[in-house]
Amino acid sequence: MDVPNLYATSDLHVTHRGNEPFVDQIRPETSEDWLIVAGDVAERMGTVVDTLARLRERFATVVWVPGNHELWTTAKDPDQHRGEERYRELVDRCRGIDVVTPEDEFPVWPYADKPLTVAPLFLLYDYSWRTPRAEGVPLSEALRQAREAGVVCTDEYLLHPDPYPSRQKWCSQRLEYSEKRLVDIPSDHGTVLVSHWPLHRHPTEPLYYPEFALWCGTEETNDWHVRYRAEVAVYGHLHIPRTTYRDGVRFEEVSLGYPREWSRRARGAVPMRRVL
Repeated sequence: MDVPNLYATSDLHVTHRGNEPFVDQIRPETSEDWLIVAGDVAERMGTVVDTLARLRERFATVVWVPGNHELWTTAKDPDQHRGEERYRELVDRCRGIDVVTPEDEFPVWPYADKPLTVAPLFLLYDYSWRTPRAEGVPLSEALRQAREAGVVCTDEYLLHPDPYPSRQKWCSQRLEYSEKRLVDIPSDHGTVLVSHWPLHRHPTEPLYYPEFALWCGTEETNDWHVRYRAEVAVYGHLHIPRTTYRDGVRFEEVSLGYPREWSRRARGAVPMRRVL
């Protein structure tokens, strides 16, 4: 019997010309293979759900977490939900196609040396990853420095935190909720931690614009890979697909990225990666 595989992908951005055909290349090798989708499938809610539904038809289990692009409310999207309401609508639609979300019971990967709980996490960011000159200054000044460097994340215009007063407050709520769930994982289980935004800051080190780290994570999760016994931490967002290690834990950035990015890589586009 073939041993099943756990695959992962993220940042498919299927509405970008040249990316959509890669969805057809995301296929299992065995009937029991699982797929993690670590966010940024698309901006329009209908496109996100339709793409996940296609993937769910192929894989035994599909686990999804939202990226920032799923949470954008754009003028061209017929669905105008904002903030928390948009996220909840995505969760409801994913449940309708049997895709696991951060609100569902964590599935357990049974094909390793010990049980591995696959924990999809929706966490956001809180602007705490600063450049040295932005340490200790008000957020408004850190954002000004980023704009001066030519960096402004589109989230500032399209990712609404409603009903929370800020993205930081929404992030704080998600951190509290997620920690309560992670603590309940049986102590004899390892974990596969899945988040669109990296849990540790080290993956942001190669960023061409270090100021962009403001929108990439939070200091609050910097030890989660150790605290919650991660076998591997899966993430996207940075469009820097690679494998790194921190404290003996493997980190996998699994993004496809934009055509202008993958077309310059020697290996070309990599629509999915084997995690386990």
